[in-house]
Amino acid sequence: MHRMQGFGTTVFAEMSALALRTGSVNLGQGFPDTDGPAAMVEEHVRGLRAGLNQYPPGPGLPVLRQAVASHQQRHYGITLDPDSQVLVTVGATEAIAASVLALVEPGDEVLLVEPYYDSYAASVALAGGVRRAVPLRRDGAGLRLDVADLRAALTDRTRLLLLNTPHNPSGTVLTETELRDVAAFCIEHDLLVLSDEVYEHLVYDGLRHLPIATLPGMAERTLTISSAAKTYSVTGWKTGWVTGPAELVRAVQTVKQFLTFVAHGAAQSAVAHALEHEQAWVTALAASLGERRTLLADGLRACGLEVLRSDATYFLQADVASLGWRSGTDFARALPERAGVVCIPTEAFCDSDVGATLVRFAFCKQDSVLVEAVDRLAAADLAWSGSA
Repeated sequence: MHRMQGFGTTVFAEMSALALRTGSVNLGQGFPDTDGPAAMVEEHVRGLRAGLNQYPPGPGLPVLRQAVASHQQRHYGITLDPDSQVLVTVGATEAIAASVLALVEPGDEVLLVEPYYDSYAASVALAGGVRRAVPLRRDGAGLRLDVADLRAALTDRTRLLLLNTPHNPSGTVLTETELRDVAAFCIEHDLLVLSDEVYEHLVYDGLRHLPIATLPGMAERTLTISSAAKTYSVTGWKTGWVTGPAELVRAVQTVKQFLTFVAHGAAQSAVAHALEHEQAWVTALAASLGERRTLLADGLRACGLEVLRSDATYFLQADVASLGWRSGTDFARALPERAGVVCIPTEAFCDSDVGATLVRFAFCKQDSVLVEAVDRLAAADLAWSGSA
């Protein structure tokens, strides 16, 4: 159909296939190569054996909805009714799609911060909406959001801001000042906010994630999305949730019930256990990921790449212009043959040229994998040579 033209095979599938064909170390797709908390995994097994194999309730198991509500209260002071303000979804990706389909009418405009996760654009297209990309801009060694760019993209058809902090793929964590500016902008123009916060606990260097829903005037206009995938290293479980005002959550559930109907019950029980009992494991994971980020960043810099600051997530951005390349896509496609390493070109997540010479490397791998990748890169000639 017309509105989905341009959404073919994802860049993740392309680069993962290239990794398999070339025997490369895959630092492209963002999934860990170790499992989450052992007690959580055992709880999943217990749930399967206890009969959690049929349809769970449509909004999600009560035990998980209560655990999500308790988590939001404990970490952020957000009070939620688990029966009307929490909806369990098949991962954050379904939460995004169902929310956009529920809130966006054909012709409505949606503001996206670019680089953006690729499912955002597809969800807007499925809803018949129009995306307006607002770039993160270089600020020293990192990427930051300027609310003036949001204002420049605003029209009388703007309906929704799809916000992502901590931000994939840049690792940017929006500051309280930035979030207050964004909140004031949304209140002034009566915009809804869909806030993707799946990396909320994977923040480094003493920084802390602040949900935009905690700011004055934002709780009533914000849907917040998170999931177990990144927090507990279970990307294959596809267990996420949407929280927010009851009327907005109800609208999302109306759509969600006709997409996947329900999410897997035993995984929900296990994630509820993790939310209540595994925070120490998550804290240790974040500390370990911070160290692995540094290991990979140092290795990339030693190869001549300019590495941008990453304060969160699984990812580092590197600028290949420092090696003479003018296209991150060309670099990413050449890298497996040249060095036996796979990354992702950032321009796949952009409408403008903001990511033209950037590539994304994932550091959510074991130390030995990262060391192997760095060794391969160090042994290769990565400079532009007039051809890929």
